[in-house]
Amino acid sequence: MAFILDSIDPAKAGFDTRVLDRLCRVIDGHIAEKRYPGAQIALARHGQLALFRSFGQARLEPSLVPASDDTLWLLYSNTKVVTAAAMWVLVEEGALTFHDAIADHVPEFARHGKRDITLLQVLTHQGGFPSAGMDIPASAWEDHQELRQRVSDFTLEWAPGSRVEYHRLAAHWVCAVLIEAVAKMDFRDFIRQRVVKPLGLEGELYVGMSDSAAERAAEMHAPSEDGTKQLRLAHENTQVWRRAGVPGGGGFATARAMAAFYQVLAHGGSLKGARLVSPRMMQYVTRNFTGERVDAYMGMPMHRGLGPHSRGLTPAIRGLGSLASPTTFGHGGVGSSYCWADPETGVSFAYITNSRVPDPWHSRRLDIVSSLVHAAVTDVDGRH
Repeated sequence: MAFILDSIDPAKAGFDTRVLDRLCRVIDGHIAEKRYPGAQIALARHGQLALFRSFGQARLEPSLVPASDDTLWLLYSNTKVVTAAAMWVLVEEGALTFHDAIADHVPEFARHGKRDITLLQVLTHQGGFPSAGMDIPASAWEDHQELRQRVSDFTLEWAPGSRVEYHRLAAHWVCAVLIEAVAKMDFRDFIRQRVVKPLGLEGELYVGMSDSAAERAAEMHAPSEDGTKQLRLAHENTQVWRRAGVPGGGGFATARAMAAFYQVLAHGGSLKGARLVSPRMMQYVTRNFTGERVDAYMGMPMHRGLGPHSRGLTPAIRGLGSLASPTTFGHGGVGSSYCWADPETGVSFAYITNSRVPDPWHSRRLDIVSSLVHAAVTDVDGRH
């Protein structure tokens, strides 16, 4: 199956190529400074791929492996929106609603005062158990009966709905268990069959990587304390981890697959005959459900939707770029990446690297990178 996005010259897509050249020079500079070993970016507009480029090294050990177009990059929390899309599909089919209590479908989840927590609260990080799920053992990655019991045993840290605080892994472990309870199949298979395959992204987007694709995976790193070298991470570079498809942070993809995924979302849930959900669903899930409430983990309003977050009108926002229109939406991956779409211009963008870089440098570079993309658009109203 041909890739869903045809290639187009950036200038013909309404981009200032001088600004895009500046973007690439910035990324080249990061790699020269050893901020991260490698990266991949993809830029699309109106159903066409305007820029797709790989930088630096996918692997450093035991020998250098240059990043290439088919390299698969760890998405970290960019995975959350892909998992959320599976929930959108189930809601649109009438299998559940966003206002259902999780315990309506997973009765054991009612334990420890969680009886009335809704799917909407879980997806908007208002569930009340933000620290849970960090210690899900490897045994539960494949034994999903154990997974269901461990998720059901999550305990509350505050009253559901009373605050907004990023649930780093917990919320989407709940989603995985809910998918399996409703769809009667492994959540990874459901995501592959109902999200990835209909969009023609097989082989380029994984939540649960096949063993045959493992050799294409970029390895994750973190900078040494003095910033002079990149240290290979042990946990995320195992095939056990890749195969698990951790629903809140374990997906892998090419940048062009994520740019394509967000093109579909920006165009109302379908593109070139490939349909994920309806335009009304996309309008609903990209609303701001948390207003200007500060996310206690992020330290700023995050304007949470039911999967992605949006730019809104605050002076700053994480990852999407200060110059973004208020309706721009997307998500990031811890210390490494961001993917987003701007429905006003029809632009989608994916920027993925293979090192977990700490703040403040991480957030600052994301603002520079994403704002350069917004600045490259020469015709905000879509005419060119």
